[in-house]
Amino acid sequence: MTGIEEISADRPSVFHLFSVPLLPATLMLGGGVTLYAVETYITATIAPSIVRDIGGLELLSWMTTLFVAAAVLGSIFVATRPRGIGLRSVYVAGALIFGTGSLVCALAPAMPFVLAGRTVQGFGAGILAGLAYAFIRFAYPEPLWQKASTLYAAIWGVSTLVGPSLGGLFSEGNAWRHAFMVLVPLCVLMASLAPWLLPRAEDDRAHGKTPILQIGLLLAAVMLVSIAGTIDVTSFKALLIAASIVAIVSMLSVERRGRNRLLPTGAVTLAKPVARVYLTMFVLLLVLTSDIYIPYFLQALHGVTPLVSGYLTALVALGWTFAAFFSATLSEKRASAAIAAGCVIEMIAVASLTIFLAADNQSGNLAILGPAVIGMFLMGFGVGLGWAHLVTKVLSLVDNSEQDKASAAISTVQSLGSAFGAAVAGVIVNSTGLVNPGGVAGSVSAAHWLYVLMALPGLIAVATSLTLSSPAERQAR
Repeated sequence: MTGIEEISADRPSVFHLFSVPLLPATLMLGGGVTLYAVETYITATIAPSIVRDIGGLELLSWMTTLFVAAAVLGSIFVATRPRGIGLRSVYVAGALIFGTGSLVCALAPAMPFVLAGRTVQGFGAGILAGLAYAFIRFAYPEPLWQKASTLYAAIWGVSTLVGPSLGGLFSEGNAWRHAFMVLVPLCVLMASLAPWLLPRAEDDRAHGKTPILQIGLLLAAVMLVSIAGTIDVTSFKALLIAASIVAIVSMLSVERRGRNRLLPTGAVTLAKPVARVYLTMFVLLLVLTSDIYIPYFLQALHGVTPLVSGYLTALVALGWTFAAFFSATLSEKRASAAIAAGCVIEMIAVASLTIFLAADNQSGNLAILGPAVIGMFLMGFGVGLGWAHLVTKVLSLVDNSEQDKASAAISTVQSLGSAFGAAVAGVIVNSTGLVNPGGVAGSVSAAHWLYVLMALPGLIAVATSLTLSSPAERQAR
């Protein structure tokens, strides 16, 4: 019996991912996710330093917009790459592309060059993130798929703590260039090791042409909603969100009728469980992204210092990480219950902030601030409780020939959920008092309406999650 067979026969554990036969793949796949996640938060931290050094304040928001759009395209490339190109070769390309983008950013004399580098970086990051899920079925036995998903979720949670801290080390003067430069040799090393440490992956995708129209509409939707998140004018922001929704609806319509599909079979039909899994994932992240205004409300309403507010907000990510490891011990029979429970917990936690975070508490009364902090932790806990199980369901509900599409769609749904959440949250707070009348009264009103309205989509996640426990789930593939 081989090492992998022995692992699959035992009760699986996250620690099995680090056993001798699986450690190389875990280091490579987890390393790709870490590179993406940590760099995301480092760049957010050093962005003000970049502007102070080389200018380009008016272009600052595009650093994230172009990165996200390119990352979506990168994850799609994993599924739509030319036939005959193996996943190991794609990993090598992704690491080198990410490194190239990092080098361009490090040497950039002006902001347009940084934007070009961030676009290249984003494409490479999307490839690496998409590969993490695409490689699961080749790198691990099926009982460990959920554990691998748990590890990736934990990496994102830890990165929200580590990324800003590392970014702070490179925030003085032109030291921000080193934050990009140190990634270049790391990417070269990862690209060099990939052919040796990653398992061979057969290209078993179904034949078909690249769905150019769907990709174009999806990228348009991502760009529109990402730009909306950077606009201050509420009416213009709402218009961009509406246009993005139109682009997504058009993409889904083409996907439903077309022969060449971007998404796995059944992903656009709610009667199919895989579509409901994707919808649950999208809504969970949309609701969770309301946390982007938590630091502001902690400072404006509760007298918390910027440093402390940053660490308190990190409790959202800590909750996700803690729940991911807790949930990893649950049996398959309890997976669906964990997903539903997580959706309920997230919704209630967000709703609780309408009482405790949306309060004039300048004195920092712990009787008010304490429950708000607990609510923040439970926001992330709810998502982490079911996320790995949702990923596992996606991979188990589609045929082998569509696994790459399914894996790429996971990364795409993550990006869309976060982008829509940020844009919608901006419309809500700007329309309910954050700017006009502003001040404490305006912040209380904005916080109240933000978390009332952002909790409501949680009902959709709860409803769809309750349908995922059907015994006929696998027969509906």
